[in-house]
This record gives sequence, C-alpha cells and structure tokens, in this order.
Amino acid sequence: MDYQAFTNDSLTMMYEGIRGALASDDAQKAAGDQPRFRVRETPDWRAHAANLESEMLRRGMFFEIIDWSEDQQQLPF
Repeated sequence: MDYQAFTNDSLTMMYEGIRGALASDDAQKAAGDQPRFRVRETPDWRAHAANLESEMLRRGMFFEIIDWSEDQQQLPF
C-alpha cells in the first residue's frame, strides 16, 4: 500500500480503525465470544499499524501508539 499517497486525516482514520477493531475484539473476548476482526491473531493487522506509524512519524504527526501489550501472557500472583 502506498501510505505516502494518503492524507494525514486518512492515515489517522485508518490507524484509529485498527484501534477500534482491537477494542471490539477485546470486548468480545471478555464477554466470552469469538473476536470478530481477529486483530491480535492476524499478523497483517500489526504490519498495517506499523506501516501507518512509520508514515505518520515521517510526517511529524502526533498520535497515540496502539498498546498491543494485552496479548502478552501475564504471570499469576
């Protein structure tokens, strides 16, 4: 995908779309359902997010990085 061809607003919208799909998946998992978008299970989602981040950083855009840490195993206490 030619990320340089997109406007700043388009890059932001795509990035926020990933964040929304991730939040939806997490909410569905928490409710005991199967995730609709499978963001954490599909590597292409992360690659797309990373490409968007690279282009937004190259342009000097400000944005909140997506926190992928919830997919890391947590130690029981």
